[in-house]
Amino acid sequence: MNQYLLVGEKNRLKISRYTDNGVYLICEDKDEVLLPNAYVSYAMKEGDEIDAFVYFDSEDRIVASTVFPKAMLDEFGCFEVVDVTPFGAFVDWGLPKDLLVPKALQKFPFHVGMKVVVRVCLDDETGRIIGSQKYNDLLSKDLKALKLHQEVKLLVRERTPLGFKVIVNNLYDGMIFHSEIFEAIEVGDEKKGFIKTLRNDGKLDISLQPIGDKNEEYATQKVLEFLHVKGGVSELHYKSEPEEVQAQLGLSRKAFKRALTRLVEMKKIAVSEEGMKLI
Repeated sequence: MNQYLLVGEKNRLKISRYTDNGVYLICEDKDEVLLPNAYVSYAMKEGDEIDAFVYFDSEDRIVASTVFPKAMLDEFGCFEVVDVTPFGAFVDWGLPKDLLVPKALQKFPFHVGMKVVVRVCLDDETGRIIGSQKYNDLLSKDLKALKLHQEVKLLVRERTPLGFKVIVNNLYDGMIFHSEIFEAIEVGDEKKGFIKTLRNDGKLDISLQPIGDKNEEYATQKVLEFLHVKGGVSELHYKSEPEEVQAQLGLSRKAFKRALTRLVEMKKIAVSEEGMKLI
């Protein structure tokens, strides 16, 4: 059980008492927070410990919810803009009260329907939860805990002339160069990737495909899975256009050709000018 109520985070709290408006949850220091009736289930009873998200509702009262937002405090998320006002914009982060992104913390003007990547933060002045696009200084440049070729989680945050900027493991700044992309990718996508370079400036170069021997295994397995889905045959072969390989398999032609050779040597497929098939 939590010692204190933590706003913007998941709390482990005990059901203290029932009221007409819901149940009160309590932490070790005896602070209470209301869990409204909308989140109360028949299975709950006094003394139970439950996980709840604590935040401020539309009337600025501290409340709890058993529904969790798409991102919590100090996490990043891609949210849809649902309202724009002179002082900021509201985005849908998965709770009844939308998340405010103050105008001063926007990198560009928002409009309704736009999807934006923001960091969930606490406002130093009010203690309220807000969103911010100005988070570059909050991304860590200490890469000591990372290693080359490590698998990581990615959130695609911005398209640039060089490629796509990504947030790595919710903590680091990374880039996927266009030359490394062989699949559809958009801002807001959540993907897994692999560390290609640990840069001296504290940033990361990322590949969407495994690197080295693991890449060959990945490509080989992907071709086999593709053929099984296609009923054992495909028109793709050694001389297929790179764009066609990329569109159908999400692989570079170089990786695809290596996978074909490996599978032929393993006597799992046959390849001709007409295409490839499982043996």
